[in-house]
Amino acid sequence: MSEVVLAPSETLVDRALRRVTGLWRDMAERVGGRDETEDVAGQMQACLAARGGEVSARARAARLAASYREFGEADRLHFLRVLAGFDADAKAVERAIAEWSSATDGAGKAAAKVRLRRALESPRVKLLTQFTAIPDGVKLLVDLREDVLRAVETDPMLHALEADLKTLLSSWFDVGFLELRRIDWNSPAALLEKLIRYEAVHRIESWDDLKNRLDSDRRCYAFFHPRMPEEPLIFVEIALMKGLAGSVQALLDPKAEVMDPAKADTAIFYSINNCQRGLDGIAFGNFLIKRVVEVLGREFPGLKQFATLSPIPGFSRWLAARGEAVDATLLTPEELNAVRLAAGATAEASPDAALQLLLARKDWTPAVLKVLEPVLVRLCARYIALEAGRNPKRAADPVAHFHLSNGARIERINWRADTSPKGMRESAGLMVNYLYDPAFIEDNHEAYAGEGRRAMAATVRKLAKA
Repeated sequence: MSEVVLAPSETLVDRALRRVTGLWRDMAERVGGRDETEDVAGQMQACLAARGGEVSARARAARLAASYREFGEADRLHFLRVLAGFDADAKAVERAIAEWSSATDGAGKAAAKVRLRRALESPRVKLLTQFTAIPDGVKLLVDLREDVLRAVETDPMLHALEADLKTLLSSWFDVGFLELRRIDWNSPAALLEKLIRYEAVHRIESWDDLKNRLDSDRRCYAFFHPRMPEEPLIFVEIALMKGLAGSVQALLDPKAEVMDPAKADTAIFYSINNCQRGLDGIAFGNFLIKRVVEVLGREFPGLKQFATLSPIPGFSRWLAARGEAVDATLLTPEELNAVRLAAGATAEASPDAALQLLLARKDWTPAVLKVLEPVLVRLCARYIALEAGRNPKRAADPVAHFHLSNGARIERINWRADTSPKGMRESAGLMVNYLYDPAFIEDNHEAYAGEGRRAMAATVRKLAKA
């Protein structure tokens, strides 16, 4: 694992890559046999044939990459379909299988297995690998997979290409190759602009907002890859404070007093963002949180708690779905009476109809809030702690699944924790604290991954079973 770097710095490799970028572009245009009318398949075949040696092959790859960058959506889709067509030779695979089946001894089986493995390797993998030899080639493949993920839903021909890309990127982006950096207000402006662009959990409204998030009682860390040194892969924002945070608006308030971080006893992870869609499905978040817990623990020995203030993006959808399913267990008789009365609904109104009527009101008076709070907090506990998706061992809420699979514990449900339009729309303003206790992270992870058991505080367990 690489050491933590407190600020991005330019290396000799970085400067060398920038110098050769122009050379590769020139080579790509000067290489012999250039034909503006040459089709994509012909260009790909030329790259695979390696005519003129390895240098010329890389130059052709550079030209092919440059063409892809300039293509519109339709041409990119055509490119991907052509690339997907460079599959393993079916007859060669059949012969290799027959040789393996007919081998009679161990040595023969082993040799035949090697030949079968080679026969199964598709030419497109070799072509994809060639892109890594050019500047920005790894970033190209990440962006290419993003395009594939977008297209594969309606084009099943791309499934095998997507699988090849994911396998390659999973290997190249192993956490052992990644570098953890702290991002602060003195980081390059281009990097700070990317934080603003990639922040998807709690939108950064302005440069002043960003500066507030990078103040002395805040921290931001990101993973970087050596071949994408200026592109964050995933980043996490942290607030150093006393006790658990119960409101993201209070946590992000620019007028709030800046505290001495040395006096903090809790680190709140309040925003985690994946920056590269092309790396979806390649796990970084669990390693990022664990690494940052280690780094913060060394910098601030007084920290006793590491927790999140997390959204619940699926809660409102779940409530609506339970209503459509006419879930008689949604509200207790006492809750139903209170909700009907507060909503002005008739006695015949179903539990969901009465609740949705109340939720739809924009004037949440103190009386309405008094009725809604215990109902929604209880239902949220049920949703987070008990409800499952298609996989019965997996929490229905994607954020809950992320933190539980990383070894966190459901610690507390917070009422009126995110009153932004997004927070009210997705979860009626509720948020969750997930606690990362270093002494139990691995046990919690194994219990959830293996048996689907969710670690939770006693108060949450009691609410969920109420």
